[in-house]
Amino acid sequence: MHLERPTSVKPLAAAAAALMLVGLALPACAGEGKSAAAKAAPAPAATQNVAEIDGQPVTMTELEQMVSAQLAQIDKQRRQILEQSLDGLVEEKLIEREATARGVTKDQLVASEITSKVVEVTDPEVDAWYEANKARVGNRPKDQIAPQIKAYLGNERAMKIRGDFLAGLRGKYKVKLLLEPYRLDVPAVGPAKGPDTAPVTIVEFSDFECPFCSRVTPTLTQVHDTYGDKVRIVFRNFPLPIHPSAPKAAEAAACAFELGKFWEMHDAMFADQKGLAIDGLKAKAAAVGLDAAKFDECLTSGRMASKVQADLEAGRAAGVNGTPAFFINGRDLSGAVPFEQFKQLIDDELARKGVATK
Repeated sequence: MHLERPTSVKPLAAAAAALMLVGLALPACAGEGKSAAAKAAPAPAATQNVAEIDGQPVTMTELEQMVSAQLAQIDKQRRQILEQSLDGLVEEKLIEREATARGVTKDQLVASEITSKVVEVTDPEVDAWYEANKARVGNRPKDQIAPQIKAYLGNERAMKIRGDFLAGLRGKYKVKLLLEPYRLDVPAVGPAKGPDTAPVTIVEFSDFECPFCSRVTPTLTQVHDTYGDKVRIVFRNFPLPIHPSAPKAAEAAACAFELGKFWEMHDAMFADQKGLAIDGLKAKAAAVGLDAAKFDECLTSGRMASKVQADLEAGRAAGVNGTPAFFINGRDLSGAVPFEQFKQLIDDELARKGVATK
C-alpha cells in the first residue's frame, strides 16, 4: 500500500487514493502511444456476410449477437472514458479561462485558490479516522499506516477545496454538459425505500453473505437520510456461488418482503452474517416479529427461489458479476464505495433534472 499526496490535484486523485488505502488498486504498465492514430476501417454493415460455409452466409448480425456482452462492455468502457475525460477537459478550460480573467498563470491560480488553502492533517484527525475505519484497513496497526491515512485525508481535503472552487467556476461560466452518461435499463423491481416519483432511483444487487454488502449498508442509510424523497433505493438479490448460505438467505428476504418486514429482516441478516443457516434465519424472522408459521412455510416451500433467480438474471443482463453493485438511474457503481461517490452521481442526476440538492 502506498499513497503520495499529489503536487497538483487531478480529478481522479481522491478516488485512486481511496482505492490504494484499502488495498484495492493494482499497479499497471501503460504502453507507449503512437504519434498518430491509424485510420479505422469502416464498420461492416449488419447484413454483410463475414463468412461462408458451403456457400451459406454467416452474417455480421449473427457474429455481433454471439459477442453482444463483450461488445456492450467495450461500448460502456468507451463512454466512461469519454465522460471522465470530458470532466477533466471542462475543468482545465475553466481554470484557463479564470486565470486569463485574473491575469495570472494557471499554476498561480491553482496555488492561490487550492494548494495554499489545504490545511495540514493533524494527528488527532488521523486517530479519529483510524478508529472509525479499522475494518476498512483490515485492522492493521495504526502506526503502520498512519502516514498513508494522513496522505489520504490530505488528498480528500485538497479535492474538497478544488471541487468547491471549480463548482464556483462552473456557475460563473454557465457550464452545461451535453454528453449523456452511459446508462443501462435495469428494472427497479423489489423492496424499496423512497417514493416511485423520486427523481433518482438506485437499484442495488446484493448478497447477504457478502461482507462488502454489509459494509455498504450504513452508506445507503446515509444516502436515504441525506436525500429523503429525492432518492428511491430498490433492493435485488444476487447471491454469489461462493457463498453457500446466500441463496436461502435471499429467499428468506423475499419471504420477509411478502410478509411486510423486509427491511427489518435485511438489517438482521447483515448484522449477523454468520447466522444465515436455516435455524438462524428462522430465529431472525421471529426476532423481527414475522409470523413464524407463515415464514417457515414460505422458506421451506422454496417458492421464492424463482424470484431470486429472476433477480440474478436481471443482474447478469446488466453485467453484474460481483456484489454489491448499484445502478443510479442506470449508471453503474460497483463495490462498497464511500458516500462521496454516491453523492457525486446523485447530485449530477438531480442537476440534470433541475432538482436542487438541498
